[in-house]
Parts: sequence; structure tokens; C-alpha cells
Amino acid sequence: MKKTHQFLVILVLLFSFGNAKAQVAKETISIVLLAGQSNMAGAGDFTALDAAVKERLYKVKDRVQISNAGKTPTPLSFYLSKGHKTKYGFEEAFGPELMIGTVLAEKFPKEKFLLIKTAQGGTALYGAWNPDWTAEKTDEVEAEGFKRDLKLYANFIDDVKQNIKRIESQGNTYKIIGMGWMQGENDAAKEVSALSYETNLVNLINRVRTDLNVKDMPFVLGQINSHYGNFPAGPETVRTAQLNSNKLLKKVVTIKTIADKPFDDYPKHSDNVHYNAEGQYRLGNAFAEALLKLQ
Repeated sequence: MKKTHQFLVILVLLFSFGNAKAQVAKETISIVLLAGQSNMAGAGDFTALDAAVKERLYKVKDRVQISNAGKTPTPLSFYLSKGHKTKYGFEEAFGPELMIGTVLAEKFPKEKFLLIKTAQGGTALYGAWNPDWTAEKTDEVEAEGFKRDLKLYANFIDDVKQNIKRIESQGNTYKIIGMGWMQGENDAAKEVSALSYETNLVNLINRVRTDLNVKDMPFVLGQINSHYGNFPAGPETVRTAQLNSNKLLKKVVTIKTIADKPFDDYPKHSDNVHYNAEGQYRLGNAFAEALLKLQ
């Protein structure tokens, strides 16, 4: 009888220890959502960054991971781009996520972060990014080829939910602390998409918040300043719509940009479309600071 009692005591102690260990191991992962087109994908040259900036990244990268286009999360760093190698002469590229993750991790040194990013160059909110996707709308604005079959919003939401499942399967919890949106250049290129951008942007923000069940989720967007397409009024129409979204919805902030070159605020490559290393560095910082103010 005594041995049985001792055995039961040992079992209770082992269970208590195991349960306590499980509780200690449980973490809350702060999630930041990132989406858009080529300037969210990023054409910043990682090799051109100052050593001090890279050192900041290396100090926090064990606490910041990124899931890009549905891939398994990896430590925050550059990504490889053969296209940028051909066009700009470098392969190690980055977007605003680099400084968003770095600044947030520095601000909250005890927290872990997951950035979930989906970005596809040359796509419109009217078409491929539309939460209410239709083949007809996509055909109106997207270039012929694979982009007309893309359902980017649905893919993005699916990526987010898959990452959430992964977090929960590891015994952890999560909180979505905000979203960054860098998009609109292609909508500005055509009249039908430019004139409806405000309505489509408000719909996007409301749908993300609803579909992920995060009421008034902080939403930060970068104001476009590209000039291409066949609708001259397009860029200013979209820029105005992006500012108007701040008045129409709570916790929405637009990072303002200079409308015309030489784009001294957020420098670009010679194509005057894509932000270079300094431009992406500044853009990422601006996104991070705006997200912090909205918390």
C-alpha cells in the first residue's frame, strides 16, 4: 500500500512538472500582415545597406520570422531575386518587411514576431487583389497571362490562416497587431480601376478585418507616386483615395509621399518606379513607426 502511494505521488509530480513546463513553453506570437505589389515585394539592395543596419537585423532575427508567399517561416533577412539580378545588378533583395520587423523587435525585446507577406508585381486591387474577385474584372485590368488567374486576396487569407494553424499546433497563441499595404500603381494606370480605388480599398480593409476577426485592426498603407499607364489622372486619383481612407475608417494611416521625381523622401531606382535600398529602408521605418502609433 505504501509503495502504491509513493508511485501515485511520483506520477502527480511528473504530471505537474510536465504541465508547468508546457505552460512555460507557451508563447504569444505577434503577427504583422504585409501585402501588395512590387514595392511590397521589394527591390532594395541588401548588400548596399550600412553594416550598422545589418547588425541591428542580426540582433533580432532570432525573434522575427517571415512567411513569404505561403512558405514555411524563416528568420527575417533578404530574399533572392533573379529578376533584380538582371535588371539592377543585385540578387539579395528586401522590401519594407526588413525594417518593420527590426524596429518592432527592438521596441518589444521580449516578444516574438511573424511577418506574413504576399506580394505580386504588376497587379491591381480592382482585379487580382479584389476580395470580390471576378474573371471579368481581372480581364479588364490585368496583363494577359498568369496574372489573370491570380486570386491574391483569397491566397493571402489562406496563407494567414495556415500560419495561424502552425502556431497553434506548436502550442502557442497569436495576436494580429496590424497590416501594411503597398499597392495601387497598377490601379492608377487605368481609368476604371483608378476611379473605383477608394471603394475597393475600403472594402479590402473591412474584409481583412472581418475575415480574420480583428475589429479595427491597425492598417498602414504607402501612398503611391508612379506615373505610367493610359489614364493621366490615375496617380493623383489613387493618391487622394488612399488619404481619404484615413477619414473613412478607424485606425488607418497613409504614409505620405512626394508625388513627382526626384522622390527625395523615399529614393527610387532609375526606373522611377521601384524604391532602392535607401527608399526601402526609410519606407520600412515609416511603416513600423505608424504601426506602433496605432497600437
